[in-house]
Amino acid sequence: MGLTKCTIGDLIELTTETNADLIYGADDVRGMTITKQIIPTKADVTGTNLNKFLVVHPDEFVYNPRTHGKRIGLGYNDTDESFIISWNNISFRVKENMKSTVLPEYLFLHFNRSEWDREACYRSWGSSTEVFSWEALCEMELDLPSFPIQQKYVAVYNAMLQNQRSYERGLEDLKLVCDGYIEDLRRKMPCEKIGPYIDRYDVRNGEDSTQNVMGISVYKEFRIPTSKVNRNELANYKVVKPRQIAFVQTTHNEKVFAYAFNNTNEDIVVSSVNEVFSTDESQLLPEYLSMFFNRTEFDRYARFHSWGSARETFTWNDLIEVEIPVPKIAIQRSISNIYNAYKARKEINEKLKAQIKDICPILIKGSLEEESY
Repeated sequence: MGLTKCTIGDLIELTTETNADLIYGADDVRGMTITKQIIPTKADVTGTNLNKFLVVHPDEFVYNPRTHGKRIGLGYNDTDESFIISWNNISFRVKENMKSTVLPEYLFLHFNRSEWDREACYRSWGSSTEVFSWEALCEMELDLPSFPIQQKYVAVYNAMLQNQRSYERGLEDLKLVCDGYIEDLRRKMPCEKIGPYIDRYDVRNGEDSTQNVMGISVYKEFRIPTSKVNRNELANYKVVKPRQIAFVQTTHNEKVFAYAFNNTNEDIVVSSVNEVFSTDESQLLPEYLSMFFNRTEFDRYARFHSWGSARETFTWNDLIEVEIPVPKIAIQRSISNIYNAYKARKEINEKLKAQIKDICPILIKGSLEEESY
């Protein structure tokens, strides 16, 4: 049959259904990432009027028209349930008369490539904020292989995705074990303030020291900084030694207690506005403490105990007042072993996700080449 050249606008149409009847609530609000995933929103939607939010049904797409550096935030609803997303995003679907021409999943493979991100950002415009408009999306061109070939390569992608999600479900079960263990301890033994068990650490990087600079993410781990960092001016950054913990004092933007545990063998440096501390490991293991910080209940606690007007903060003085059960080290270590297994499996899961994303351009290339034979 050969390849069919068309524009994306030939294949898709806007969807504008809103949550006018408030069928969907705060638990149904989602966001999308620059890695093309749909995730629970990190925004605090308490008190937000949700009737203008867009409804995204199964097999529909959504994207953020405001670009983020070199990538576009986009997601595809490959579930059986609808959700809502902020009205300042754009949602769309494959046209009814094009469903025998293109599979939505194949179109998602097309979007889930760095090549597409580069072209989309090139077509964006603006000064302080670049915008990738609906019109710009519709003008983009692509080559479509025949429908059977699309189905063949989508099946490969779906098989990998199902394996990863099955692994992820097991990961969440392990996290439930960790959380359940903590709750059981809270019921069975008194809680103590952690202040006596932790030590504040304020050592600066100095000149010609490590350039292993990291940020702290809302996912409670170190990450590559999202803002530009001059690696020649890291002298005032704080050092985080192996087995130390760093946390972000502001909670207004993050909406969570953002912290990270340095479980590597190398020093890390973080912004001087963050706090760094170590634990007395003869009485309190950092892995055990991290399990408390990972819980959504602790996020709520930190937010409730934050203070300020323009910027709410959870400071060192607030942290040392936190109360937790402190069992014997042997018990902490047994629980921490479960936590370490969870962390190891989480890292494997992230690698699986990265592999799935990396295979998208390979699948698109393979489908086009097979159609060209």
